[in-house]
Amino acid sequence: MEASSSTALYPQRRCKNIYLVRHAQGIHNVEGDKDHSAYKSPALVDAHITPLGWSQVDCLREHVTKCGLAKKIELVVVSPLMRTLQTAVGVFGGGNCTDGESASPLLMVKGAGHSGRQAISSLDCPPFLAVEACRERLGVHPCDKRSSVTKYRTLFPAIDFSLIENDEDVLWEPNVREAIDVVAARGMKFLD
Repeated sequence: MEASSSTALYPQRRCKNIYLVRHAQGIHNVEGDKDHSAYKSPALVDAHITPLGWSQVDCLREHVTKCGLAKKIELVVVSPLMRTLQTAVGVFGGGNCTDGESASPLLMVKGAGHSGRQAISSLDCPPFLAVEACRERLGVHPCDKRSSVTKYRTLFPAIDFSLIENDEDVLWEPNVREAIDVVAARGMKFLD
């Protein structure tokens, strides 16, 4: 039987597993659950994760470590939004740095994004790469507008932001919500 390209089997050495992780609970999720119009609040620009979100991060980190997956991750591709960066470094980063301890460069500086968390080390963890195409639906909701790359580089020094072309968020528009088919096409283009 001949295999078509869509059913062909490839040797395991030529394959990569992709694990998709949604961000932990963000402050915009809490406020939006109370009142849906809160999603349009300028106070929620580039929303950070909540204390419950950090608990979710800690639980996922523990699971990923216990099941052995943490040692198999070769690259962490992350959307450039505060909540996604916090989630990614919290789950896949090198662990907390205590005061006086240094891990150069840090994945996340102490307290980044109103976190109240210790700094997170880049030691013994995979590289992190921020990619615009991984962002969730764009437009209208300020929580989905990212901060500048310059700001992110100060908060997340060990993350590679080199694939992001513009310092400021030129993709987010205040009056136009990205259509679902456009989001899907962006996702497919990323996977290509």
